[in-house]
Amino acid sequence: MRLNLLPIALVLALLSACGTAVRNPVSGQTEMSAMSEEQEIAEGAKAHQQVLQEYSVYANKGVQDYVNALGQRLAAQSHRANLQWHFTVLDSPEINAFALPGGYVYVTRGIMAYMESEADLAGVIGHEIGHVTARHGAQRATSQQHAGLGVFAANVLGAVLESQGVGGAGQLANQLSQNVAAGYIASYGREQELQADGLGAEYLARNHYDPHNMVDVISVLKDQERYAADQARAEGKPAPTGGGWLASHPSNDQRLQQIKDRAAQYSKSTAYADDGRERYLKRIAGMAFGESAEQGLVRGRNFYHSALGIALTAPMGWHLQNSAAQLALLNPVGDAALLLKPVPAAAGKTHAEVIQNGFKPTQGKSEPTSINGLQATRFSGARQDAQGQTQALELTLVSGPGSKLYVLQQAAKDAATLQANRAPLREAETSFRAMTAQDKAAAKPWAIKLMPYPKGGFSELAKRSALPHAEQQLRLINGFYSGGEPKPAQLLKVVDPS
Repeated sequence: MRLNLLPIALVLALLSACGTAVRNPVSGQTEMSAMSEEQEIAEGAKAHQQVLQEYSVYANKGVQDYVNALGQRLAAQSHRANLQWHFTVLDSPEINAFALPGGYVYVTRGIMAYMESEADLAGVIGHEIGHVTARHGAQRATSQQHAGLGVFAANVLGAVLESQGVGGAGQLANQLSQNVAAGYIASYGREQELQADGLGAEYLARNHYDPHNMVDVISVLKDQERYAADQARAEGKPAPTGGGWLASHPSNDQRLQQIKDRAAQYSKSTAYADDGRERYLKRIAGMAFGESAEQGLVRGRNFYHSALGIALTAPMGWHLQNSAAQLALLNPVGDAALLLKPVPAAAGKTHAEVIQNGFKPTQGKSEPTSINGLQATRFSGARQDAQGQTQALELTLVSGPGSKLYVLQQAAKDAATLQANRAPLREAETSFRAMTAQDKAAAKPWAIKLMPYPKGGFSELAKRSALPHAEQQLRLINGFYSGGEPKPAQLLKVVDPS
């Protein structure tokens, strides 16, 4: 899931802005820009409010204060210390970090889980500060004056499902909010990303951290790629292209070599401060790992959402993809899915109102039914898409616990694929249920805990862990996926039910 879409109204405002001569704080050169510094700050503030509306802030004051203090120290030694900087931890398991113009920087708790020290996290934050100090967001807005709005049109969820091969998912995803969009930070140019890496190393050095920690950060990303490729290979699937930092940045092999060269330029005789490893680990101890209970939990083939009181099970071989807006159950090939979404209150109070107001069918029929004791309505018919073409519409509305309405919608790349997947789609649909006592016992969120490295090594730690690929994942989160072993009794991150 990307965290970086811009609202169309804001994009239009940016594209209509007149170019202004602005001095780049990093290069010292004057460049024509669609945004003055005052506009950068104003637009960043607007987009920041939209980020807060779309994504939850991680509800841990200690972690927020720690990240903000670290960010403020780095920013104070940057090329734009005059800005009022804001640093926010988002409650997302995604391995991601991004920045908005004007001094707004975000890291996810997901990326924090994989960092090994305070200096590593400083490298991530320093990279994002570099995007702001070098005015990369403003440069991107300027370049889009000549590109039109096409780059902004992709919806977060639509892109995710289309990448899985679910044709038509983009149309389905258009029902979701497009509050936070990709105009400022999606797909930065190669030179911009490499420049941000270099600035991250520079800001580390200015704050007495070893700039070689930027090498560690890029190595973490390379290990993520390796792990994803290894898991895909084990399942007989092609290696994924990556998400978050892995999706929008240059080749990590290239980045690793570039940042090694940059770090080598700093004097090895410089006495750098402690990398803050122990301090960092103690700060993230207790942090949620993976999805939080508030977001719903994927456990094998099962999905549990304790706050909503619902559960659902995927057919054998299918996998679950959970996002802030909906849950997708995808078949092994990735060309068919069942989408579960809560129904907004404004769509209607009855099943008939929701079908008419939310989906606007041109034809079809409804059939009352029951799913695991819950009132439901199946609808089969058609509607017109945004291009005026007729498309099939098959969905089921369910009144869940607390009379909250949910829609279960079938999607596939074409009618033949939909028909071929009819049985498992119906199996998935009929698994929707109010959580049972057994479900509640299984719905335990995971948290990061600390433990000395045992004599039995990672294999011993894996026996105690709830992670599905425990030994590999424990190596990954502790920086040993590519080999090597910790020192005896070295403090490590483990993941267990909270």
